[in-house]
Amino acid sequence: MAVGMTLIAGLLPMVAAAQMRTVTMSRQLEDEDEVRVSVRYGAGAFSVRSIDTGLLYRMSLEYDEERYEPVAEYEDHELDVGIESIRGGIGRRSRDGGRLDLELARGVPMDLDLEFGAVSAEVDLGGLALTGLELSTGASESTIDVSEPSTSAMEVARFEVGAAEFTARRLGNLNASRIEVDAGVGSLTLWLDGEWQQDARLAIDMGLGSLELRVPEGLGLRLREDSFLTSLDSEGMVKRDDVYESLDWSEASRKVTVDLDAAFGSVKVVWVR
Repeated sequence: MAVGMTLIAGLLPMVAAAQMRTVTMSRQLEDEDEVRVSVRYGAGAFSVRSIDTGLLYRMSLEYDEERYEPVAEYEDHELDVGIESIRGGIGRRSRDGGRLDLELARGVPMDLDLEFGAVSAEVDLGGLALTGLELSTGASESTIDVSEPSTSAMEVARFEVGAAEFTARRLGNLNASRIEVDAGVGSLTLWLDGEWQQDARLAIDMGLGSLELRVPEGLGLRLREDSFLTSLDSEGMVKRDDVYESLDWSEASRKVTVDLDAAFGSVKVVWVR
């Protein structure tokens, strides 16, 4: 089935010499057992959320048609959407001022790969049936939320964070056995709330920056630290041998082990109700 495209608005007034166009693209949901979804977006505003309207996806895109062209391709259970430069690549000019809003089908098993550059990102993965997740950011300000538990389990969820201010909320709702965060320079805030359906490991490799772990009371937390010049505020935890453990580690019904490899910066554990 061909991807449907509806032109919502034509040319907008000239803004910083950009010739802006807005389009909406979508595809009807059929009998997809599992879908591999790849999203590429370079610069501008970016959002993702789930949808329950009989569509596999719906994408609204505002872009400079003299520099970029939309991408919407589906073949053999693989969906590629986003934008690419007319000269090749996804484009990373932060002044372009475009926007991509993407909605993905709830309940469809989905291996999701998100890559975005210099963007302001609001991503809510709640309601998606994720079987895999890879998310890569550039110099961005990104908030990732998992507002509802995933209805599928996954082995690994991976986040690669560049020079960014990055917040991830309700990571327990991912239903992942292992979560990996590879961060360069910036500020990380990871909320370990949500419904943990299994014990899990969180591996964090951090260069230069600050990390705040916000942990709900009642979740067992064990922290293994391998750091160079990194300060650690581990209030509410006790050190046993070479690890830090929450006071209720032994009795906790769900446990998360954090393996932290950090070079320079600060690490803080905050307990929340």
